[in-house]
Amino acid sequence: MEAVHDLLHDRVHAAIAWLESRIVGQHALIRRLVMALLCDGHLLVEGAPGLAKTRAIRELARTVEGSFHRIQFTPDLLPSDVTGTEVINADDGTFTFRKGPVFHNLLLADEVNRAPAKVQAALLEAMAERQVSYGRETFPLPELFLVMATQNPIEQEGTYPLPEAQLDRFLLHVTVGYPDTASEREILHLARSEQLGPELPPPPTPLSQQDVAAARRAIGDVFVAPAVEGYIVALVEATRRDPLLDYGASPRGTIALDRCARAVAWLDGRDFATPGDVAAVAPDVLRHRLITTFDAQARGVDADAVLSGVLEAVPAP
Repeated sequence: MEAVHDLLHDRVHAAIAWLESRIVGQHALIRRLVMALLCDGHLLVEGAPGLAKTRAIRELARTVEGSFHRIQFTPDLLPSDVTGTEVINADDGTFTFRKGPVFHNLLLADEVNRAPAKVQAALLEAMAERQVSYGRETFPLPELFLVMATQNPIEQEGTYPLPEAQLDRFLLHVTVGYPDTASEREILHLARSEQLGPELPPPPTPLSQQDVAAARRAIGDVFVAPAVEGYIVALVEATRRDPLLDYGASPRGTIALDRCARAVAWLDGRDFATPGDVAAVAPDVLRHRLITTFDAQARGVDADAVLSGVLEAVPAP
């Protein structure tokens, strides 16, 4: 069993290494994307255009055995464009449900904040319930189902911000920044290589859905000591008492912190989680679950600043 786990761990890290060769300067994004896959959660990515958000999940789709689809969210999109709709059979006049793109294993919801509330609700309901209801029928989604939604923080005209209660459906909210100087040069060289068409490193053997399921079970077996559990709960409770927040993290935040801390430990080759693992993922797990007060917003204090104070105030065991 130990050898099986070592082989699985090596295969996951081979996939991460290949992704980092294809998406330069976005180490944190790649780790969080793989973490969302292994934790059976969904990812919201926020960043300026051109920072490889779309490229990241496209390349992940090449390393995972499963189907992939991209939806460009626009103001005229309909819920049926995401979930599917009934079509008439010309032969007998009956109706058949034709499944929409949400029934793929990996789904990119590009610029999710450009679609109106009904479309966002249809997607987020599918994410939460792992099923689509149409009329009297319910259609289950694939067991391996990951949504990566992106949103552009620069443009606000013609956008529909995601409601805070729906944001809670995402396991992680990752903010993507610009690469450093060395990475920028490497990106330039990679782009030239792709344009000229020389051979690039092939992707590793795709992770099968059985591999992903096995990794999820292994992460579930990672030991979390009672003291670390207490630290997770203390962090979440501290957000509910902070005077700069109208609302703190929900119990989903507690569950997500535990799950992601286990994933960090497993990816680092350990069978136990530490307080450092919890602190490492806390900003990405909690930032979208907090609602700052009007006073905090007026002073320019955002959720990240509040979380920094919480992490400093709550002692680690």
